[in-house]
Amino acid sequence: MNRLKPERLHIDDAVAIVSPSWGGPSVFPHVYDLGIHLLQAWGLRIVEYPTARMPAAELAAHPELRAADINRAFADPDIKAIIASIGGNDSVRILPHLDAAVIGAHPKILLGYSDTTTLHLFCAAQGLVTLHGPSIMAGFAQMAALPDYAAHVRHMLFVAAPGHDYRPYAQYADGYPDWRHATKAGQVNVLRPHDGWRLLQGQGTVEGILFGGCVEVLEMVRATNFWPPADFWSGKLLFLETSEEAPSADAVASILRSYGALGIWDKVAGLLVGRAARYSDEGKLALDAALVAVIGGEYGRPDLPIISNMDFGHTDPQFVLPLGIRARLDCAGLTLRLVESWLR
Repeated sequence: MNRLKPERLHIDDAVAIVSPSWGGPSVFPHVYDLGIHLLQAWGLRIVEYPTARMPAAELAAHPELRAADINRAFADPDIKAIIASIGGNDSVRILPHLDAAVIGAHPKILLGYSDTTTLHLFCAAQGLVTLHGPSIMAGFAQMAALPDYAAHVRHMLFVAAPGHDYRPYAQYADGYPDWRHATKAGQVNVLRPHDGWRLLQGQGTVEGILFGGCVEVLEMVRATNFWPPADFWSGKLLFLETSEEAPSADAVASILRSYGALGIWDKVAGLLVGRAARYSDEGKLALDAALVAVIGGEYGRPDLPIISNMDFGHTDPQFVLPLGIRARLDCAGLTLRLVESWLR
């Protein structure tokens, strides 16, 4: 399948804001507005679709309205990017209402993470390149508190470059102060020194097509008609991350086994794992051990490169990772590089 790359953003471009999952903007508008204001400061025109600020209870009751906004945003030629307000836990309900023909015919930037994984999966089936990265309320709203973050996100949205090198951020935060306190909107929890990416197994350099998302959300889609066919996984550089719900190492091991039963570990080129949110240091090491035990041991792939504790997913700041773009992973140097442009 041909990969359809979206156009890069320019000053004065229109950006659609939608709420495909939880109605967070109606609950914490002070956090949502901070993210909107940052995009406006970048010179972008914000177009809030009806679901963007819809009351949370009404939004939850109408997955078809959430999907309708996404369909309209893709169809509108004036809209150059679509950004999720925040994640949630039920965007799988919108998948039957999405218009594959419309979305496949109008590639444009789609940005979000966590529950937005379902949309990335749907778009990948249509051949679209999409961007796994910050949402309005979790990412954009906190950029002023995160050194060097805004520059990375701007680059990934506005620049059509031939390649990009990822390096660990010097510091990271695990979560935010209670959003019920409006005076703390835009803040992050205490910044900690980065403790480095961890090579769990594998060696040398491998290339593959980036694809992945939140592992619990992918589980919601597995065994449905929206799950990719077996050959989809061949040559993928798979990236996975856990949500703020912090599933146990045993729960993650069960998911890894389901991938093994599907033959995925025999097909992918490597595995990237995001820094686990809301885990103790011991909990993170237990997750690492589960990865090696299941993939390297139970499914006989000790050669498969696995790097954990990477800066994406439910961590701040997080990388913008383009799904559908070729990347090169160097195990010895612990580097990740996009080897092609992700926008046009």
